[in-house]
Amino acid sequence: MPKLSRRGFIAATLAAGTVRTLPVIATKPPARQILTLVYDKSLGMMRAVERLAP
Repeated sequence: MPKLSRRGFIAATLAAGTVRTLPVIATKPPARQILTLVYDKSLGMMRAVERLAP
């Protein structure tokens, strides 16, 4: 086990996490963002609702 300082350990952990998640993000097709305006009675005004559609 190599000796790692706290800063080195955090950097190694982030690098390992990036290596694991980057291929998943690259192969996944981009999702469409749908923005809908709805009237919120409790607020008494319109608000935006954003959702992702595959």
